[in-house]
Formats: sequence, structure tokens, C-alpha cells
Amino acid sequence: MNDKQKILLVEDDPNLGQILKEYLELKGYHIQLARDGEQGKTMFAKGKYNLCLLDVMMPKIDGFELGSTIREIDEEVPIIYLTAKSMKEDTIKGFKIGADDYITKPFSMEELLLRIKAIFKRVAPNTSSVEGPISLGSFTFDPTRRLLAKDGEESKLTTKENELLKMLVSYQNKVLTRTLALKHIWGDDSYFNARSMDVYITKLRKHLKADENIQILTIHGEGFKLVKL
Repeated sequence: MNDKQKILLVEDDPNLGQILKEYLELKGYHIQLARDGEQGKTMFAKGKYNLCLLDVMMPKIDGFELGSTIREIDEEVPIIYLTAKSMKEDTIKGFKIGADDYITKPFSMEELLLRIKAIFKRVAPNTSSVEGPISLGSFTFDPTRRLLAKDGEESKLTTKENELLKMLVSYQNKVLTRTLALKHIWGDDSYFNARSMDVYITKLRKHLKADENIQILTIHGEGFKLVKL
């Protein structure tokens, strides 16, 4: 899998499902399409997704039941419901289950894209809230002064090292995706910037190697995870 945001699309209308899949892939997302709620349930249980687009009216398992199942597995993954209904009761039911948004058919592709982008922007980490000084194992990390200290010895971090460590701290014990880090710190996720980020990850690992309990793990195909063992 590449570093694109991964979306589970569950839509039983084969034409609409394929159109949505192709459109969102053109916009840079990685889409997995399920043709009914049962298939969607199986796919979600086996994969890791950044967002779910669920049709409400489906055979076997409807969108609300599927959304409830997804919420039992993952309390945080964003869910957008797609429905031909515009009844207030259905909207309320969707939000009670844990929907992040709700869009009524027919809708424009542009509107759906804007809603997806708005959710991803909302759930992105607010790294500016990581000010410090922060206890990081036996280290003290002060992002305001760009300092990493241990046993009285201080290391001055470069701007990119500091920003990258801030993001890793804000995502501690969770995967920080390559795409998110690259776009936030480097401005885009080009190949050359990705290689540059690998260099800075290596530098941060050298800074942190004095404490074996603090590690930056590489999550293949996804990104990096800062963990305390």
C-alpha cells in the first residue's frame, strides 16, 4: 500500500460505486470498494482505514448496522453516510451511531470531496499544542527551544528534526503517516522529500538511542510510530 489516505467505500449501486471509486482515486485517495454491508464488514475487520463512506440502504447489513460494528472496532475512524433519504430521523440516528457527516443523494462529487477534505483537516493532529517541556522516557523535549536533554546534556535540534519529533509525540503510540508528515513539514509528499524525511528519522533515532525504551518504529507502507517500551 502507498501513503495515500485509505478509504473504505461501501455502496451497493455498482455504477455509483465505481464512479465514486474512480473519482476519489483521481483525487489522490486509495479506495477499497465493497458491494454490500457484509463485504464491507469483512473488509474493515481485515484492513486499516482513514475514513469510511457508507451507503445506508443496503441488503444483508445496512449502513447503520455496519457503522455500529465499525464503531465497536474503532471509535475514532471518521464515517460519512451516503443516503437517498433526507429524513431528519435517519440523520439523527446516523449521528447517534457516531457519524462524522451525512450527505444525501444525489450529491455532487465536488461536495463529497470537500466534506472528505474537511474531515481529514479536522482529525489531523494539532502539533502546535505540543509545546513542552515534555517528558519522553529519560529525555526532556522542549520544542519551543528545540532542545532534547538527558542527564544534563542538551542536543539542539534542527527545525525539521524538531517539527518531526513534535508530530511523532502528538501521535505517540499511533501511526504517523508519511503523507501527513511530509505535507505538514515539507509542503508536499514528493519522492525526494520522502527520502529527506527518512534521513531526519535516522537523525532522530540517533538522538534518542541513549534510551532503549524510546523507539521510532517504521510501519511498512504506512509511516512511523513513536513508542515507549
